[in-house]
Amino acid sequence: MARRLSLLFAILMGVVIHSANLTAQTAEPAVRWLDFPALELALAEEARPVLVDFYADWCAACLRMDKRAYRDPRVVRLLNERYYAVRMNVESPDTIVFGGRMYVNERLGRVNPVHQIPLLLAGRQDKPFSLPAIVLFDDEFTATDRYFQYLSTDQLLKILSP
Repeated sequence: MARRLSLLFAILMGVVIHSANLTAQTAEPAVRWLDFPALELALAEEARPVLVDFYADWCAACLRMDKRAYRDPRVVRLLNERYYAVRMNVESPDTIVFGGRMYVNERLGRVNPVHQIPLLLAGRQDKPFSLPAIVLFDDEFTATDRYFQYLSTDQLLKILSP
């Protein structure tokens, strides 16, 4: 009986391991998104350009970019190899510590509850905050470009390519 159980266990483990290998081989490439505290640690270890993508769950253009541009293998490779990629829901209720400062969403419970970080990094003078909002930073974390529109895969590739 023990021998049969051992054999059955070995067969089941083989099936599980084989299934996991197949899943890993067929899985779509994915952008390694960071949050701001993880970005701070990464930048302390190695300077790199940064892409920050601000989104909201209700933003149709943001969702379309996520399904198309950010899943394209060429975009994924560029972001993962050359950039730190940060993604943040602008309506986040989280308190975030970054750069020795604490940031909160002071507008929770109100209409258009945009967190302090997107307002600081992607806000525009004399214009309301809008999505999608993508901010590019150089390797010294100085903003170099801001985009407030849907970006196709080709547009994003052009922006990210050296």
